[in-house]
Amino acid sequence: MPKIDAFEHEILAAFEQGRLKSVASKAELEKLKAAARATAIKDRRVNIRLSSGDLSDIQARALEEGMPYQTLIASVLHKYVSGRLAEPLATKPPRPVAKRRVASGR
Repeated sequence: MPKIDAFEHEILAAFEQGRLKSVASKAELEKLKAAARATAIKDRRVNIRLSSGDLSDIQARALEEGMPYQTLIASVLHKYVSGRLAEPLATKPPRPVAKRRVASGR
């Protein structure tokens, strides 16, 4: 489990002591539950090919997040198609992409 900071400890303690109360109305909760159910329905299977390096990176990230790697892939794709996938803010440079050689017809 990832380390949590002092603020997160404070929130966790408040939750465990029952000091946090939901501000969502019943209608809002039902709307969110319906959206979650619709998002969670997995009714199609897709097969894709990934490079070994990308798959290893995805599996490592999924392990950090505490979820199966296939769930992480589905989540990223869902965020992309719904327009909620944001570019990271200069956290680390992107992994270099290997250059491919083009065969000449000589």
